[in-house]
Amino acid sequence: MKVLILGGTGAMGIHLVKLLSENGVETVVTSRTSRRSVGNVRYIQGNARDDDFLQIILQERWDAIVDFMTYTTLSFEKRIDFLLNATSQYVFLSSARVYAGSETPITETSSRLLDVSKDEEFLSTDEYSLAKARQENVLKQSGRSNWTIVRPYITYSEIRLQLGVLEKEEWLYRAMKGRTIVFSSDIISRLTTMTYGGDVARGISALIGNSSARGETFHITAKNVLTWNKVLTIYLDSLEQHLGRRPRVLLQNLNAFMKCKNVEYQIKYDRLFDRVFDNAKCSEHIDTSSFVRTERGLRSCLEHFLQNPQFRNINWYSEALKDRQTKERASLREISGIKQKLRYLHSRYLA
Repeated sequence: MKVLILGGTGAMGIHLVKLLSENGVETVVTSRTSRRSVGNVRYIQGNARDDDFLQIILQERWDAIVDFMTYTTLSFEKRIDFLLNATSQYVFLSSARVYAGSETPITETSSRLLDVSKDEEFLSTDEYSLAKARQENVLKQSGRSNWTIVRPYITYSEIRLQLGVLEKEEWLYRAMKGRTIVFSSDIISRLTTMTYGGDVARGISALIGNSSARGETFHITAKNVLTWNKVLTIYLDSLEQHLGRRPRVLLQNLNAFMKCKNVEYQIKYDRLFDRVFDNAKCSEHIDTSSFVRTERGLRSCLEHFLQNPQFRNINWYSEALKDRQTKERASLREISGIKQKLRYLHSRYLA
């Protein structure tokens, strides 16, 4: 079997590549940075969003294509025929954010925001949850059935640790620098489902090459559910053990919090919902009871990250706004480049 993975270097992709390699699958992965090919895993450097780059790769025939890329709906419509024509099974990574709020555990046939929302301003956008739902529709209306839709929800790993809508660069970095974590008092009591990236990868692997998965939709989620307050407590406990001090937390109302993290629709139409899933359909293909319990998985991944912490770029404008709220300040030695230093200082003291 020969599998192409588009953008397979994230929280789920790195685990899927490892699984496929261990199973003897010839695996080709696109990456924007140069990576060394090892064994039956070959990396091709390039941007999979670039049509010319993609069409060169799609001249080959693939047994399966797994697509982790994020597209606008228009760009997806332009390339879907090329993708479907080049493979026996196209695995499209959608998102469980497509679902509307639900008072019962969510199944794959639960209502989607795109279909039931009455918010015309929201519907006029191509916001992530809407874009994914529209792209699902493109697949379903393609006249083809050689596709599988996967809807993961919040996925964590050794390199990705989320808190509500915050990535680790937006909360963990502050904690490690001795500054206060700023979070939302409106989100903290909501129920969430978080799944280890390696478990999502195992679910995807079980669907690849599976004829019964073609033309079908699956969400791949852990069984246990936590409040965001419990998630925060797990993080704080681990950090206290590692740092010798417990990080401080400032809980802000939604308006104040969104000044630092303005993702209105992600909050309004996802994080303010209780997210509980019925994963019976996925369980027909993989034993979801073997998935890592979230409490243990989060603790393990955070402890792994703390052994060699590496952060992506920090948004110093957002950090300045948080520091204004907490009455703290970052050391200018943390900030690279004079422009970023000036941006931080202006936003912290003058804006």
